[in-house]
Amino acid sequence: MGAWWQERVVYQVYPRSFQDTNGDGIGDIQGIIDHLDDIKALGAGIIWLSPVYCSPDADNGYDISDYRDINPKFGTLADMDRLFTEANKRDLKIIMDLVINHTSDEHAWFQQSRDPQSTYRDYYIWRPEKPDGSPPNNWTGFFMGSVWQKDEMSGEYYLHLFDKKQPDLNYVNPKVVDEVKDIMRFWLDRGAAGFRCDVINVIYKTSLADGKPRLAVRGLEHYKSQEGNHRILRELRREVLARYDCFTVGETVMVDVDEARDLCEPERGELDMLFYFDHLEVDRRVARYIPKPFKADNLLRVLTKWQQGLHWNALYLENHDQPRIVSHYGDDGRYRARSAKLLATLLLTLRGTPYIYQGQEIGMTNFDMTRLSQLKDVESHNIDKLMKAYRIPRFLRWRWIRQASRDNARTPMQWTAGLQAGFTTGTPWLRVNGNHTDINHAAQQGDPHSVLTFYKRMIALRAGSETLKYGAFMPLFANRRVLAYARTLHDERFVVLLNMSRHAARAPSGGEVAVSNTGLQTYAGRLAPYEAVVLRTQVKEANA
Repeated sequence: MGAWWQERVVYQVYPRSFQDTNGDGIGDIQGIIDHLDDIKALGAGIIWLSPVYCSPDADNGYDISDYRDINPKFGTLADMDRLFTEANKRDLKIIMDLVINHTSDEHAWFQQSRDPQSTYRDYYIWRPEKPDGSPPNNWTGFFMGSVWQKDEMSGEYYLHLFDKKQPDLNYVNPKVVDEVKDIMRFWLDRGAAGFRCDVINVIYKTSLADGKPRLAVRGLEHYKSQEGNHRILRELRREVLARYDCFTVGETVMVDVDEARDLCEPERGELDMLFYFDHLEVDRRVARYIPKPFKADNLLRVLTKWQQGLHWNALYLENHDQPRIVSHYGDDGRYRARSAKLLATLLLTLRGTPYIYQGQEIGMTNFDMTRLSQLKDVESHNIDKLMKAYRIPRFLRWRWIRQASRDNARTPMQWTAGLQAGFTTGTPWLRVNGNHTDINHAAQQGDPHSVLTFYKRMIALRAGSETLKYGAFMPLFANRRVLAYARTLHDERFVVLLNMSRHAARAPSGGEVAVSNTGLQTYAGRLAPYEAVVLRTQVKEANA
């Protein structure tokens, strides 16, 4: 009924934290190959591979120094080819991370561009200082602070929306666009089935004028979702992507539904789908870091906006930049397993392509580190500096960072209850969560009541149901604790009831129980704490 990427479930692998096979404490490509059967057994049909390219790792691989080679920490290009081959044997597609807003400052293009006379000078955005010696404009970046870095060799500043070791490419220069086309062809010809496009709606800078006053990311209005950005995406689609059986999903910055439609509606010829963040920020005041009380009705309102606003959604609750969802919207204590299953029910009963992040399928939780010095995430350290400048007390800074740090999702995958969770025989690059003795993949294999088994069941339910894949989404009711919605196609209707609280709640509805995270056989109109129930009815019965 739809494209292959609408039919399948995506499993995201964050390579450095997935499986280490050589004892250096960093996951590698061979480790991914070793677990392809586990990914297939889960029911996934696509792997999204976070960056494995050559990189000095200023931002864990999102600072690329060579797009056509593999970071030796992960393996070799031959290893990557073998991964494509082994995945293909299991009918697993692989999409690569396409990071093209910026490169590493160690990329050969940038090193040559430091010479003002170089033909690569215009690959990046260079500007002289103002007469008073200050940076070219007042913009501030996503990792806090000025977006300008003075390069003594060339005597000018270069622009970096992210870390200073991630200089932005200049998309006014058509040669840069041509380079990106060649990179995309290189990986598509090698076996990639598409791309996850990093911060893809900020690549084109229309102006370098000063930005309007903002608490953070000042200057955003000059580069977010610009017409030049759309023009480039259409060109990449027309000249490269349309010639392959592939798809793209874009990570987008601060988009609303109208902007999202312009980026991914089919008639636009740009992206196939995109990631937004609204649904993970209904309990946040400022992005991820400053919390407010969670209310289920706010979540349903946001889900409805996107479910009904876009032709097709990219569905996710976790990734390498987000805290673990069971620690965020669930209960990672008494009700950990049950709430993890509830969140699986939510993810896999919405309309769109589901993305599952490594460890989500076993209910992994946020880290158990106790101090900032244990974290490796550059964003967390920069946020701490910013909050310190605003005189926020240390204990409160740490509380907020502990809840929202990107390192929550980056702790090593918990394969076994053994030493270092079976991730490595060496010292892991980031500390393993101590709860791996209780929460691990091996313990949940074959357990009919485990989170892993429930994920497999939900993925199979979706795979066998045209209604859950393509049916219309309709909100039914919600309050602070409970939300309910329906999926309908032809004469079949699924009603999804979710109690996202530690308290029992009434939620009247009828129908045959299709799935329950508590083993419920019949539904009597009342939900236990963190209970999820999916009811199947005929539309004519539902309207009777």
